[in-house]
Amino acid sequence: MKKKILALVLIVALVASLAIALTACDPDKGDTIKFGLICLHDETSTYDKNFIDAAQTAADKLGVELVITKNVKESEMCYQAAADLVDQGCDVIFADSFGHEDYMIQAAKEFPDVTFAHATGTKAHTEKLPNYFNAFASIYEARYLAGIVAGYELNKMIAEGKQGTPTIGYVGAYTYAEVISGYTSFYLGAKSVCPTVQMQVQFTGSWFDIAREAEAATNLIGNGCWLISQHADSMGAPNACAQVGVPNVTYNISTKESCGDSYLVGSKVNWEPYFEYLLNRVANGETPVYDWTGDISTGSVVVLEYGNTVSEEAKAAVEAAKAKLVAGTLEVFDCSTFTVNGETVTSYLADVDSSNNTSDNIVKETEAIVNDAERGIVYFAESLYRSAPYFDLNIDGITLLNSAF
Repeated sequence: MKKKILALVLIVALVASLAIALTACDPDKGDTIKFGLICLHDETSTYDKNFIDAAQTAADKLGVELVITKNVKESEMCYQAAADLVDQGCDVIFADSFGHEDYMIQAAKEFPDVTFAHATGTKAHTEKLPNYFNAFASIYEARYLAGIVAGYELNKMIAEGKQGTPTIGYVGAYTYAEVISGYTSFYLGAKSVCPTVQMQVQFTGSWFDIAREAEAATNLIGNGCWLISQHADSMGAPNACAQVGVPNVTYNISTKESCGDSYLVGSKVNWEPYFEYLLNRVANGETPVYDWTGDISTGSVVVLEYGNTVSEEAKAAVEAAKAKLVAGTLEVFDCSTFTVNGETVTSYLADVDSSNNTSDNIVKETEAIVNDAERGIVYFAESLYRSAPYFDLNIDGITLLNSAF
């Protein structure tokens, strides 16, 4: 009898051990993975909230434990935050801001058994560390689509008798390629339906500054801009627009509820697909790609809900352009749609391998213009050679009121 009981106990223990082992190998369970997220700000930043929401959704879906460290400056503070997350047992650590990169690389070199990844970074493909990776998405596609909505709004104002040049005001954080790529794609989307549109850009010199962003939006409105959009992370610009009834196109979140009819549409990067990819790769013992670029087809680029005043015609135009982007028959930076100093761009060296750069010398080494004879398109190939944007052309029709590097 005792032998039977002992045998039964051993069988139960064996089954339990086998179940635990199977669960540990199942990436959907994620029991062996602990995920650390480093954020530049907290939920008051629309940018950081977007990451936090996506990370939590991915962690919940995969059964992964998530640890979030917020308000981490682009300084040695980032390295310390990464080291602390390592001490807490995190297997995967992700940082969300451009200036975090060097500190993440420092941590990756010190902790080779931990996987580090970074948004909007440029150095993974040149550092070639076995545990450090970059990721971004083709957000310029969604900004282009949002620009179509803006163009229809401008056309409506013209039809209603508004005088002057239809002008978009844009609040930018820094004069980085990421911001330049964003406002240029937005402008080209608007121009595709409102050919006479112009754009003015004012930079704040900060990713998150409510007062400066509101001031920039107010200045642009006072300067004659009919509509405002932004690549900055607070509610400063949307609120400034709502106060005076100027149409606004957002980034990262919809402000339809808080800003009413001032809100037109918005765009965002959906980070959930990448987080799931990254965590499953690590769980399976597989190496992520150095530069992961999500797009519309992966669900990584999203056009937000439409505002109350957006016409069905505008919505249909967005859907038609979206289908062309997915099919590959439309390129956002089609060189036939813009000029630089009055000339069509036929060749341009981009700064892709930024590891070559110094504070005194920016090396541009990669030909970014692709002549696709099969499709009959000559275009600037954004996010092809690395995930982070490198489009930094100053095209005609866009005026920079200041600069903030």
